[in-house]
Amino acid sequence: MSLSRRGLLAAGGAAGALAATASAVSPAAAHGGRSRLRTGFERLSADGYRLLSGERVGVVTNPTGITRDARHIVDVMHADDRVDLVAVFGPEHGFRGTAQAGGSEGRYDDPATGLPVYDTYLKSGQPLADIFTASGVGTIVFDIQDAGARFYTYIWTLYDCMEAAALAGKRLVVLDRPNPVTGRAALGPVLDKAFATFVGREPIAQAHGMTVAELARLFNGEFLATPVELDVVPMSGWRRDEFYDATGLPWVPPSPNMPTPDTALVYSGTCLFEGTNLSEGRGTTRPFELLGAEGIDRAWAEAANALDLPGVRFREAYFAPTFSKFQGKTVGGVQLHVHDRDVFDPVRTGIGLLVTAKRSWSGFAWRSDNWIDKLTGSTRVRTLIDAGAGTDDVVGAWQQDLAAFRAVRREYLLYR
Repeated sequence: MSLSRRGLLAAGGAAGALAATASAVSPAAAHGGRSRLRTGFERLSADGYRLLSGERVGVVTNPTGITRDARHIVDVMHADDRVDLVAVFGPEHGFRGTAQAGGSEGRYDDPATGLPVYDTYLKSGQPLADIFTASGVGTIVFDIQDAGARFYTYIWTLYDCMEAAALAGKRLVVLDRPNPVTGRAALGPVLDKAFATFVGREPIAQAHGMTVAELARLFNGEFLATPVELDVVPMSGWRRDEFYDATGLPWVPPSPNMPTPDTALVYSGTCLFEGTNLSEGRGTTRPFELLGAEGIDRAWAEAANALDLPGVRFREAYFAPTFSKFQGKTVGGVQLHVHDRDVFDPVRTGIGLLVTAKRSWSGFAWRSDNWIDKLTGSTRVRTLIDAGAGTDDVVGAWQQDLAAFRAVRREYLLYR
């Protein structure tokens, strides 16, 4: 992996002070009886929106952009005279979240606020810059809850907005939220830039272990040809080893198939089944926790349990998806039961499940478009598994690239 070492674009003004405060938070500050977590938006609003003073503001957000009492930040800012909010930009699934995977809401006026809503989904570069220019905004605010995986598209919406904002001469402000599966470590293969798509534009790890503000700093410092004028508003009271249920924040599904933080816990590994002919559980109440196909029996669960993967057990399971693969058909497979999330490794688990599925079910096949290569970031996982490699061999193959990414990642972390 080759990553440049461009210096950080320093956060300025009020954001700089906020960043300094967040980075100084002690590890003790995040748990019960101590100061509670405050999101980037909470800190921005508590500061009287000084960072947005005098600016025509547009917000890139979705249903996860809420306050602690479950009000949407767009509704809150629209009602506040201290903010000149003039536009909203909706990502995949839309601003209000009405679209399924691979869809968006298009251009419309928001009924609740009357604000124009622009569609950013699958838009990047100059076309997206032109949308920002046409909207009349001077500052673009980004506030979306991430799920912690490279192929979760909202972080690439952030990347595209940063690139387009730089082209349009706009400033971008990122309001931080927790990584729901902690920020303890980066895990998994690192993307080969030859496989860049909307599920991975730049060489980061499959489970990046960063928050969106940290990723914005990384993108600006390492990847963007022209860095954007960037401010980040970090959280206070969050530490890297916290799972989402420790934050006290309400959970809103960031997308229709991410219903709970438990989904996010396994997603960076089991989403790899999108690249196979097995169901990844879409169309069930436990997407990415239920995996299966017609013809699979208990042999898969037995083989997966024999790997003795840390923190997880596999139950023989049968289910009938209501949409997506095997719609309306009863299929067999496994359900993941994570019993110790502190030692659970979602990416190793996903690889172990791929290896055992191929070995225990004769019907196993990769998707014909080799989507697995886009998800894992190269041909390596697919070709190793096809060659009969075991879980440890596959995981071992990416360790050098991962170590290099981890070294670069450390430069951009905001929290202890």
